[in-house]
Amino acid sequence: MSVCETALSKAKVSHIDECEAFFVERKVITVRITDSEIAEIKQNQDRSLAVRIIHQKRIGSATTNNLDEINKVVDDALKSTSLVKPKNYWKSLPSSAKFMSLEKIYDQRLTDISGVQASDIAQSMINSAMHEKVTTISGSLNIVFEKIQIANSSGLNCSDKATYIAGNINADSNVGSSPVSGVGAVSARTMNGFSAEIVGKEAADMCINSINPQRCESDTYSIIFEPYAIGEMLAFVFSSNFNLKVYSEKRSCFVEKLGEKIASENFSLIDDPHHPEGIGSKPFDDEGIPTMPRLLIDSGMFANTYSDSFYAFKEGKQSSGNASRPGSPVGRSAQPIPFPLPHNLRIKGNSLTKDEMIKDTKKGLLVGRLWYTYAVNPERGDFSCTARSGVRIIENGAVKSPGKSVRIVHNLPVLLQNISAIGNDVRNVLQWDSLPSITPSIKVEGIKAISI
Repeated sequence: MSVCETALSKAKVSHIDECEAFFVERKVITVRITDSEIAEIKQNQDRSLAVRIIHQKRIGSATTNNLDEINKVVDDALKSTSLVKPKNYWKSLPSSAKFMSLEKIYDQRLTDISGVQASDIAQSMINSAMHEKVTTISGSLNIVFEKIQIANSSGLNCSDKATYIAGNINADSNVGSSPVSGVGAVSARTMNGFSAEIVGKEAADMCINSINPQRCESDTYSIIFEPYAIGEMLAFVFSSNFNLKVYSEKRSCFVEKLGEKIASENFSLIDDPHHPEGIGSKPFDDEGIPTMPRLLIDSGMFANTYSDSFYAFKEGKQSSGNASRPGSPVGRSAQPIPFPLPHNLRIKGNSLTKDEMIKDTKKGLLVGRLWYTYAVNPERGDFSCTARSGVRIIENGAVKSPGKSVRIVHNLPVLLQNISAIGNDVRNVLQWDSLPSITPSIKVEGIKAISI
């Protein structure tokens, strides 16, 4: 009998109305890089069980990594229901379903990889970032293998296995008029989708091209946000506005705009859980509901929200298959209560190259990296971010020089209406402890940048 089946058996004996068991087995290898060398290699393995029960419309939960205490964790979950009020809108846990077979989300080589092999990959990242103008190199490499099983009292019993590899390098330089830095990051689900050399080279290139930056005057610019920068916006500014919970509570900046135009016609945003190599790709969500690509913005029109079962039932709707139990640094964890999140926020790419976008820019900035991105007034869509490195000044269709830091305080609805170009350089973006996205470079008109 599996761990999940043991939990369900205990729930049945205890006459619990509904029970869900979520079991995760994970192997994580982390290589940390400090002062241009490998400083630490860690390997962790854990097995955890989360139990959620619904009894008399009251929802309780508990979790454990001690698999000798399965009966106790079910009892603890039942006891916790006495502390909450009934949720009369709750319908039921999902029943069994058919799931699509997805490509490039698992690689046996990553499952079998050793700490020595992982350190060799990390060393390749370091080597490719080395340059006479790069002073120090730091970063990390994370390789994760996981197996999950979800079973519930409605007859659902499904399992999945997944692999992830994510590397990032920060290259810093003290050469020139002021310290500068650059970042390189690549994430994938298979060895073939990952390049250690690209991680280091992109970090070094951004760093070297930022040396001796010139002041960016406080003014209005056309800004080309490269994938790593727009990925941060997707995670910290865009995503919550399409959450059904946020939308229903009138905290989205697009309240009452469903079915209306909210962006330029050339812009489409998809939650795509089936994309090959996508960090958030999965055949079913963390309640066992089949996933499907879901247009959030369709050629400029606000098309859909996303939700898990709990908040969907609260609004009299069905789940969109977006229940999540995110784990760190990537993947899933045994969180007892899932919550709604997008899987992979993907912006449809276009045919334009970044060079073509630059050539068509009279007065602009190229922004490779954003820091401190957060919503200032979520209901209005106001947000703030800082371009602290990877800034290039564009004049009359050419990059003139590196640029110093600027602060951008802007508004999401306005930004979406002023997207003038979308690039073809689509790639995975994974910010630390954040939502995965798949995006190209995006050019936006009329953005005020304030010199720092």
